[in-house]
Amino acid sequence: MAARRAPQLLAAVLFAAYALLSVLRYERLETMSWDLGIFEQAVRAYAHLRAPVVELKGPGANILGDHFSPVTALLAPFYRLWPTPVTLLVAQAALFALSAVPVTRAAVRLLGRARGLATGTAYGLSWGMQRAVEFDFHEICFALPLLAFALEALLERRWRAALLWALPLVLVKEDLGLTLAALACVVALRARAGDPRAARLAVWAAAFGAVASVLAFAVVIPAFNSGGGYDYWNKVTGEGPAAALTGGFGIKLATLGWLLIPTTGLLALRSPLLLVAAPTLGWRFLSGDPHYWSTDWHYSAVLMPVLTLALVDAVDRARRSPLPWLRAYAHQLPSAVLATSLALSVTALPLARLAEPGTYRMPERVAAAERLFAGVPDGAVVEADIAPVARLTSRCRVFWIGDSRGRVPDWIVFDDSSGGAGDPRAYALRLHPDAEFVRVDEGGGFVLMRRTGQS
Repeated sequence: MAARRAPQLLAAVLFAAYALLSVLRYERLETMSWDLGIFEQAVRAYAHLRAPVVELKGPGANILGDHFSPVTALLAPFYRLWPTPVTLLVAQAALFALSAVPVTRAAVRLLGRARGLATGTAYGLSWGMQRAVEFDFHEICFALPLLAFALEALLERRWRAALLWALPLVLVKEDLGLTLAALACVVALRARAGDPRAARLAVWAAAFGAVASVLAFAVVIPAFNSGGGYDYWNKVTGEGPAAALTGGFGIKLATLGWLLIPTTGLLALRSPLLLVAAPTLGWRFLSGDPHYWSTDWHYSAVLMPVLTLALVDAVDRARRSPLPWLRAYAHQLPSAVLATSLALSVTALPLARLAEPGTYRMPERVAAAERLFAGVPDGAVVEADIAPVARLTSRCRVFWIGDSRGRVPDWIVFDDSSGGAGDPRAYALRLHPDAEFVRVDEGGGFVLMRRTGQS
C-alpha cells in the first residue's frame, strides 16, 4: 500500500515545501514582480462575477486582452473564501505538486520503484520548478499537471486520454495551443501503426491546437485589448529572424545546457517526447526579449514535465539497446539526475532557504511596512510599486505607480529604500502635476502619501 502511494506522498512533501517557500517570501516582502497583484486583481474580479479588469495594467484593462488565460477563473471560489494573494500562492504550490504524481507514477511503472521515485523526486526539485515557485504566481501552474497527465497517458499508449488531458492547455495561455499541437503530433506518430483512428484524432487535435493559438493571438486577445492588438508581438518577433537566431547565442546555449544536462543527462534527446518542448523553446529563443532566453523566472517550468518524461521514455528505450555502454548509462542516470537536483537544491536553488534559520525570522522592516500599509483605508484608490501592490489588491483599487493614465489616486505608496525618489512631495508632483500630496507615514523604507483633501 505504501509503495502504491509513494507518488502521492512525494507530492504532499513537495506541496509543503513549495507552499512554505512561497508564503514565507510573501510574508517577508520578497515579492519579485507585480504579477502577483495582477493575477489577484483578475481572480478577485472573477470571484465577484465581474469582468477580469486588471488596473495594474491600466484603467479598465481586461486581462484577457493581455494573455488569454481564462483558466485562472477556477481559483475564484477559493479566493472568495480566502481573499488574499496567499490563496494564489498555495493553489500554485498544489498544482505544481500535483504534477509530480503522474510523472512519478509513469517513472515507477517503466523504470521500477527505486529509479522511478528517484526520477520523480528529481523532477520535484528541478531548477525549473523551483525558479517558478520563487517567482510568485503565474497561470502556467495549470499547465504542469495537464502536461504531466497527458504525457503519462501517452507513455501508457492511452492515446485518447493523452489528447483529452492536453486539450485544456488552450485555456491556460495563448501559446500553449502550439504545445498541444506538438503533443498531438507525437501521439499521431506513435499511434499510427496500432491505432489508426487515434492517430487521425491526434491530427485533428494538432490542427485544433494550432488554430486555437492563431485565433488567440490574432482575434481573441485583440478583441479584449483596448489597443486592438497583441501587446507582446514586439517581444516575440524581436528584430527579425536573423537577429533572433544570433542574438544572445551564448545565453541560449547555456539555457539549453541547463535544460538537457542536469535534468536528463542529454538522454532525453533520444525520445520523441522532447518535441513537445519545441514550441516553448521556439518562441523564447526567437524573441528579442533577453528575459525569455535565460534560466530565470518561471519560463522553464512548463518544460520540466516534458523533459523528465522524455528522460523516462529514453531510459526505457535504452534498456533494449544493443550498446552495452548505453544500457549502463541509462541504468545509472535516474540516480545521477536525483543527485544533481539534491546538490543544486541545498546550494544554489530557492528551496535551500528552508534550511536557513534566518528565513523564519521576519526582518524588522516588515513590521514597519505592514503598519504603514494598514494606514491605507479599504476601498481607496492607490498607486503602488512592487512590494505594496500584493498587500493592497485584495482590498483597494490599485494602479501601477505612474500609470494611472489621468486618474489621480487618493494614496501613493512606494519603496524608497534606495532614496532614489528624492523629496516625496516633489516625486508625487512629477507623477501628478495637478494634485497635491502630503507625506503621511514612512517606515521600513516605504513612504505613504495622501492627496490633500482626503481624510
